[in-house]
Amino acid sequence: MKRMLAWLRQAPPCDRRCAGLRAPRPLSERPIACQRLVVLDLETSGLNLQRDQLLAIGAVAIEDGAIDLAQQFECTLHQAGHRAGASTLIHGIAPSAVAAGREPAEALLAFMEFVGDSPLLAFHAAFDRHMLQRALRERLGYRLLPPFLDVAELAPLLCPEAPPLRGLDDWLRHFHLQASERHHASADALATAELSLILFSRARRQGLDSLAELQQRCQARRRRQLAHSL
Repeated sequence: MKRMLAWLRQAPPCDRRCAGLRAPRPLSERPIACQRLVVLDLETSGLNLQRDQLLAIGAVAIEDGAIDLAQQFECTLHQAGHRAGASTLIHGIAPSAVAAGREPAEALLAFMEFVGDSPLLAFHAAFDRHMLQRALRERLGYRLLPPFLDVAELAPLLCPEAPPLRGLDDWLRHFHLQASERHHASADALATAELSLILFSRARRQGLDSLAELQQRCQARRRRQLAHSL
């Protein structure tokens, strides 16, 4: 313990902040309305998981069963040498905005402090999880992430009567929701949070009221789909 305290006193500020981050917890069996969740959306320079860069983070918290607009996170990350590409036409983040962005290590630390030990939700979460995990590893040497739930998996699981829908736009239209500005990280996070609340209401009516149960159902559905494809 003394050695740890001595290291913390001498370590650079980023290292001390990393050491102070809350350890992730497994998904809880408690009712969803009793938990704090963080809904995440990332904007990137492209879809290549190994080469493209994280440009913006948007997030909003769901707490006590409602979206808490007082708990929002929005940040553009500085990426040296970033140039406009095909993705710029989608997310609209100009190279000048990236050049003026927040230093990546500081931005990522601030985001993880905002998350705390809350689970994360995202639409097509595998992509966001990989890009966030890669950025944390490269910029901070940090490898721990809270559990992710994929809203793109929850939607067809809880709405089997819906036609085959793939993208966030499809599900927003299905429930007559609107994003104030699509492919803007904060706006997409808010739209995903609104969709999540509808899905959680559907889950309760089906006797599912914990994130752990929802994760188990998603995993079982994935296994069935894999078995049918063999």
